[in-house]
This record gives sequence, structure tokens and C-alpha cells, in this order.
Amino acid sequence: MAYVDGFVIAVPVKNKDAFIEHAKKGDAVFLEHGATRVLECWGDDVPEGKITDFRKAVQAKEDEAVLFSWVEWPDKATRDAALPKVMEDPRLKPENNPMPYDGKRLIYGGFSPIVTLGS
Repeated sequence: MAYVDGFVIAVPVKNKDAFIEHAKKGDAVFLEHGATRVLECWGDDVPEGKITDFRKAVQAKEDEAVLFSWVEWPDKATRDAALPKVMEDPRLKPENNPMPYDGKRLIYGGFSPIVTLGS
């Protein structure tokens, strides 16, 4: 069964192009280590909630966009075997691929799909 790593981050709007380049370099590493798909989604309709919302979750500032991203794996075993290799890959090191956002506000987690519809 598939497995998904999900991410929510705040990226300064002025860094959109830098983020795209950062993601292209970094996402390739996940694919090389067995991920089946990576999606990076730039928020353009992220409403503010009364109690909580995506913007509050990552403490997004007025000049930041919220990104919702995920990495799909064939299964958790593939992800668990790949993740240490991905994290050690020099292409993901900050000195080789600087993050154009505040990594301390990144939210992430691994998820087992429980309902899947469509292709």
C-alpha cells in the first residue's frame, strides 16, 4: 500500500523562483531513491480560519505564501529504507541547495492512506 510524506511550509513570495529551483534539485533525490511522485503546490486560495488554518500552522507572514507538498512512495518500507539515504544526499545539504524559506517552520509527517479514489 502507498505511503505519503506531507509538508506545509511558508515561503516568501519574492522567493518563488528560488523555491522552484530548490525543489527541482531536491525532489529529484526522492525520485531517485524510490518515490513515485512529488508535488509542490503554491497556495493561491488559503483562507484564514477563526481558530486555526494553514497560515497559522506555519506562522506565515503577510509577504509569504503557504506551500502544501507531498512525496508518494510505493509503500512505507520503501520510504523507511530510502529516507536515511535521501537525508544524507549532498544535493540536499544547505550549502549545496540553500532553503529559500525558514525551515524551522516546516511541518511534516508520514501518512498511511486509508481511502483512495480515482487514479
